[in-house]
Amino acid sequence: MSYKASAVANANIALVKYWGKRNEELILPQNSSISMTVAGLQSYCTVEFDENFERDFLNLNGEDIEPDRKEFKNVQKFLDVVRQHCGKKIYAKVYGKNNFPTAAGLASSAAAFAALACACNSALQLGLDGKGISMLARRGSGSACRSCFGGFVEWLKGSKEDGSDSYAVQLADENYWPEFRMLICITSKAEKKIKSRAGMKQTVATCPLYKCWLESVEADLENVRNGIKNRDFSLVGRTAEHNCLKMHATMMTTKPPIIYWNRTTIDIIHKVLELRDSGLECYFTIDAGPQVKIMCLEKDINNLKSALQNEIEGIIDFVEAKPGIGPKVVEEHLF
Repeated sequence: MSYKASAVANANIALVKYWGKRNEELILPQNSSISMTVAGLQSYCTVEFDENFERDFLNLNGEDIEPDRKEFKNVQKFLDVVRQHCGKKIYAKVYGKNNFPTAAGLASSAAAFAALACACNSALQLGLDGKGISMLARRGSGSACRSCFGGFVEWLKGSKEDGSDSYAVQLADENYWPEFRMLICITSKAEKKIKSRAGMKQTVATCPLYKCWLESVEADLENVRNGIKNRDFSLVGRTAEHNCLKMHATMMTTKPPIIYWNRTTIDIIHKVLELRDSGLECYFTIDAGPQVKIMCLEKDINNLKSALQNEIEGIIDFVEAKPGIGPKVVEEHLF
């Protein structure tokens, strides 16, 4: 018997970052985090479980992935969790496709595993609700649990050893703050040399500032929650930018140091500070990669984009993003 389904999910950009795990196996974070699900950065997934398959099969962006590659092992590990959940030892064929650069600091794994979790839930009729899908997606990639809802989302770190209280909740849906925008500046399409998972582990083990990071995160979470609730753009932007800098400070003081920024990343940072001083309110945030996401209000995005296009060299592309929807099952299959 065969079970097949497809789903699409959006990436999310963290306003309060997640960096570091307290449990590597269950992917449980050291701290809670808040993100915006972004419209336009999409991952498509088709999964088919078939009792006649003799092993798992993976194709990403048109390329067959061999079983010895890390991407295959990560997906296989996730499928093992699905098999354990449904009580069936049944192999799967997975096709995934992103409409944006993969493994380049744009939360491609978050979108991919949110889509895969949604597709698995549909194919095998697991009966999971939003909370359950987010907990399943978390086992593939921690930040994937946040892509399981639209709008503004918090991933609760939880405290239980089994991870049963670590899942995502929606703070506000995609229609709550329609003026909120992110201008995503693509400065490189290359895969980053140090993947987030390895970088986090290295930071937790060696960074002398990591304790300070954890001690300061709760205040950031409170500020961003309140900022979203009251649509206080200045509070959200200021807090998100400072939180980003603190996270990258822990990376840079890791042994050996982890520096994801390139020359264009730094040029954009300086330009954002200059524009803000001149009266255009905007704030930057950067995940584990060289891409810069600039928060602004809808009324300012054209002026912001124009200033960057005219004065910054090295920006490959722009994506104008507003709050997006959560994952959904679709009828179009990739195979």
